[in-house]
Amino acid sequence: MQLRYEVSGDDLSLAGKASTEVKRALGRLGVDTGAIKRTAVSMYEAEMNMVIHGGGGIATAELSPDRIVITMEDKGPGIPDLELAMQEGYSTAPEWIRELGFGAGMGLPNIKRNADDLHIESIVGKGTRVTITIDFSGTGGSRP
Repeated sequence: MQLRYEVSGDDLSLAGKASTEVKRALGRLGVDTGAIKRTAVSMYEAEMNMVIHGGGGIATAELSPDRIVITMEDKGPGIPDLELAMQEGYSTAPEWIRELGFGAGMGLPNIKRNADDLHIESIVGKGTRVTITIDFSGTGGSRP
């Protein structure tokens, strides 16, 4: 099963909509709550980054019986220094985003912490593709 969402880069109030819908879908399918939580956290963080930094984009979630593969792709400015961006606390979020309580520099580290596999492709001036894999194996519960 594949789920696809357009993520707005213009409306911060819509941020998290795609991750919430995927979380609900996994719950309806009987996926283990631990795997659902890791998926929701990872996807939400990627979605927020897409809204704050990437100007929106496309989120897809490919579900199979033993895993979910989430791809978040934007056409934003790209990540100039991925190694630096992966450090906890590093942020390029504008001040107005920080004043709203976002942009603490924990997005990519939280994704890495919750994903079984994380792959980031970013080209400055072209955009970023984040691929997150969460394995359901060994987490119990019925699977999609």
